[in-house]
Amino acid sequence: MLTFALSAFVAVLVIMDPLGNVPIFASLLNEYSLAERHAMIRRACIAAVAILTTFTLAGRFIFEVFGITIGAFRIAGGIIMFGIAMNMLAAQKSRTRITPNEEVEAHHKGDISIVPLAIPLISGPGAIATVMTLETQAENFYGTGIVILAILLSGMLSYLIYRYASNWLMRIGETGINIMTRLLGLILAVMAVQFVINGIRDSFPEVFR
Repeated sequence: MLTFALSAFVAVLVIMDPLGNVPIFASLLNEYSLAERHAMIRRACIAAVAILTTFTLAGRFIFEVFGITIGAFRIAGGIIMFGIAMNMLAAQKSRTRITPNEEVEAHHKGDISIVPLAIPLISGPGAIATVMTLETQAENFYGTGIVILAILLSGMLSYLIYRYASNWLMRIGETGINIMTRLLGLILAVMAVQFVINGIRDSFPEVFR
């Protein structure tokens, strides 16, 4: 259970990628006052946590409604995570987070806390797929609780990082952020591969006997 808790926290935090998103947040919130920035960051993180928690709790219901097997979703989730990990290894923005058009549009909005900060920047398709994939590995209600706790802790840590984004940028610089993003991308890539392996094992159990 401890191993699952640790892997869930790492997976959710890495897929949220608050460090990698710091330059984007700083750019989008640059024109707002300090109080407005803090308020929007707080709303964005709360909304992201709510979105990811909802998909965690509704995951199995979604599988049943659309007839999706757990093995298939683990494979799909792993592939999505791997794609994001490749972008992180190259220190590039993932298009599952925010497109150039969305970024331009955000500069003309009054309140950007929900779109694009909460979704798709923090809780984009990759994050949603990750928490739903983790939920498929939860053996009981305690496992589901662990996933939700991982989301809450990651959301809190993301809030602290975004709140003090300017300090982070001055202290470690963009090069430092890129180095850390690449290291986290490597971890995410390995976890994504493991998700795919688990999905294949679930889909073709006779091969692994």
